[in-house]
Amino acid sequence: QVQLEDSGGGLVQAGGSLRLSCAASGRTFSMYATGWFRQAPGKEREFVAVITWRGGSTYYADSVKGRFTISRDNAKNTVYLQMNSQKPADTAVYSCAASSRYYSTAYYYGSNIGNYDYWGQGTQVTVAS
Repeated sequence: QVQLEDSGGGLVQAGGSLRLSCAASGRTFSMYATGWFRQAPGKEREFVAVITWRGGSTYYADSVKGRFTISRDNAKNTVYLQMNSQKPADTAVYSCAASSRYYSTAYYYGSNIGNYDYWGQGTQVTVAS
């Protein structure tokens, strides 16, 4: 089993920045990729970004490309999501998710929730206009 603890959410003004963290523990050697999803009230869960642990390959949703950056620290088993130029539309609960499936690049993990086996509890991000 893998346990994920996500943190770093909060209130930010439009145009501001936040950095989310996702710390993994347990059988971390079984993880091949970690991604971020978000869910706004009344909306479906939405894919944000994903990164592979072994090659550092990344893939982003079009809505965040150029504004958000996903990165990982292998020594700390932690994935980060740096969010810049934030918009009110970014307001949501953000959750990290880890996959025990192997794909060669992050693109193949993509937005398919079924590719992810472990989930964090979520952290609230609110962007004020």
